[in-house]
This record gives sequence, C-alpha cells and structure tokens, in this order.
Amino acid sequence: MISSIFSQLFQTLLIVVLAPLLLGWVNQCRAWLQNKRGAGVLQPYRVLHKLFHKDAVLADNASSLFRTAPYIQFACMVLVASIVPMVATDLPFAAAADVIALVGLFALARLFAALAAMDIGTAFGSMGARREMLVASLAEPALLMILFTPALIAHSTSLTTIVEALAHREFVLYPSLAFAAVAFAMVALAENARIPVDNPATHLELTMIHEAMILEYSARHLALIEWASAIKLSNYSAIGIALFLPWGIASAGDWNAVPLALAVLFVKLLLGGAGLALLETLSAKLRIFRAPEFLGTAFLLAVLGMLMLEL
Repeated sequence: MISSIFSQLFQTLLIVVLAPLLLGWVNQCRAWLQNKRGAGVLQPYRVLHKLFHKDAVLADNASSLFRTAPYIQFACMVLVASIVPMVATDLPFAAAADVIALVGLFALARLFAALAAMDIGTAFGSMGARREMLVASLAEPALLMILFTPALIAHSTSLTTIVEALAHREFVLYPSLAFAAVAFAMVALAENARIPVDNPATHLELTMIHEAMILEYSARHLALIEWASAIKLSNYSAIGIALFLPWGIASAGDWNAVPLALAVLFVKLLLGGAGLALLETLSAKLRIFRAPEFLGTAFLLAVLGMLMLEL
C-alpha cells in the first residue's frame, strides 16, 4: 500500500514539475527550426517565477469566479495527471476515474476558463470564450470516440487496465489504433491551442482563442493558468503514450523496471516535443471557420477506428 501511494505521488509530481520543461523544449525546438537561438528550455520556469512574485491587478468588476477559476483549472490538470500512468500502472487514484471522467475533467477546466473570460465583459475575452467552446463542442466527442477504441480492446475504460492490456500482454497489431492515433494527434493540437487550430505565440487579438481568454489575468493567476496549460500538454502527451506507445511503462509493483521506464518516457517526450515543433513550423494556422472541418475529420477517423474492431 505504501509503495502504491509513493508511486502515485511520484508520477503526479513528475508531470506537474516537469511540464514547463516539456513546453520549453517544444519552444526551443521551434526556435532552432526557425534558425533562432531561443530562450532556452528553462524559460517557462523563469516566467512562472517572475509571475508568482508580481502583485495581481484585477478589474473593478471582477467577481469571485474570475479569481478562483485559475485555481480550479490548475487543480483539474493535477487531477488528470494523477490518473494517467506515465512510468508505472501502480496508481491507486486511477481506480476512482476512467477515461470518461478524464474527458470530464478537461471539460470542467475549460468551462471555468470560458466563464472567467466572460466575467469581466471585455470584447476579446468573450470572443475567445465563444471560440473555445466551439472547439470544445467538436473536440470532446472526437476524444471520447478515440478513447473508446482502446477501451473496447481492453474491455475496460480504466487507463491502467488499458495500458496493462496493450503493453504487458502478447504483441498484437490493431489497425484501428492507427486511425485513433491520427485522430488523437489532431484533437491534441486543438485542445492545447497549437497550430493549426490556434497559435500560442500570436499577438494578434483577432486570431486568438486561448490567449484571448487570459488577457485580463496577471501575476499569480496568470502563472497558474500558464502552468495548467503546460500540465495539460504533458497530460495529453502522457495519454498518447499510454494508449498508443505503452511499451516501456512498468507494471504495478515492478520497481526494478522503473528506471528503464523513466528513461523510455524521457526519450518519448523528447521525440514527441521535437515532432510537435516540426509540425508547427511546417504548418500554417487555419481560419477559425476551418476548425470544424479539421476536428470533424478527427471524429470520423476515430469512429472508423472503432468500427474496424467489429469487422
């Protein structure tokens, strides 16, 4: 029991602490691909340190919802991190939530982000909230269809059971997982406000989605939102690894395999971050009216992958 609790705390803290490092690695790779020097992989930590030491400035009409929304978003992302196996499947908290609850936690964080953006009543905050909910209405059904494919293979909606079924049993090729993996990559780009759906580095208000919702935040509130966004990117990376590249994740109680699992995890994250940077460098941002086509394609691929299991 003690070892299980230690594994739970270790894996949760691993995502929370190293999430800004993954974001910094992606940004640094983008800078290298654009023949720039870059600010370094530790730049997100410097930004968080600076924001946490500033005094918060709030609008006069800001309600308690606006003040508490960043804490709720951060807590939701930490809860997601506690039920996604990254290093080992020994996660006691994972029994309390399955993949459906996982989608619900993402939706809860998004809901409070959108409500807080509209709370002040600014034009750009409301515009960003509407766009965010448009993306969410298309991305969440696609994400559910994606998660149902490995759930049907493992006959369970628990992430730990799915990983055990895919990684620690006989090796089997599932063509349906290929469709689900492509759809998951498309949904992950949209959910994390990455190119081609959104551009996290843009300063043009009319093209913003996520950034438009946080224009009124500063100091510790902005730091929590930025940290939660980094954790969300790490969570999606961990979910993708658990579902489609689970090899290397240690089984429950196998502490001898944890060092190798950590090394394999870091290699996967390095390659995934570099691949994301390459994709964003080679792609252009879509118009907001093309986002339904993009996510609709992801939904169709996810449904096709799920239907292939019945053939």
